[in-house]
Amino acid sequence: MARPTLHDAALRERLLEVTADLVDREGPARVSLRQVAAGADTSTTAVYSLFGGKGKLLAAVMDSGFASFGASQRAAAGGGLEALGLAYRDWALAHPALYRLMFGGALAIPADCSPDAEAAGNSMAPLREAIADGQASGTLRQAPLEVIAVSIWGQVHGLVSLELAQVGPPGADWESAYRAALQAVARAWAA
Repeated sequence: MARPTLHDAALRERLLEVTADLVDREGPARVSLRQVAAGADTSTTAVYSLFGGKGKLLAAVMDSGFASFGASQRAAAGGGLEALGLAYRDWALAHPALYRLMFGGALAIPADCSPDAEAAGNSMAPLREAIADGQASGTLRQAPLEVIAVSIWGQVHGLVSLELAQVGPPGADWESAYRAALQAVARAWAA
């Protein structure tokens, strides 16, 4: 007779979500596995069984975030740079806790924790591919691909981070500012 599954994929996903939310509210250093387990209505044994410890749990949260983010970027890839930029903001606004952890929160984690470098890098592959396509078609100017990619990423990341932090003038129209920035980026790299 087969042993029953004690810790299934649904519990794993719930633990990842709870962890991302706790990290967002408390900061990564202050989150305990006991809090995570309680938030997911399970035991710390389940957390250890599925992830092995806090560092691996936090890394799994980031890996899951990069996978989701990368999927949203791949889904938008056919629309070019503007569609990728809009998808970037949409994903960040829909997943603010994950976004902050993936692109900054990991710096405050004292445990040995880092996302899978390949997963993180692959999430930005659609941007690099759109740039290469634009250069090949002559619509984007020739410059080192990674220079263009980092420049574009920095622009969209900065605005999204400011919006999520609500750092800006009262009543800021973040969507209009973001769209204007995407248009400026397009003009700056146009051939």
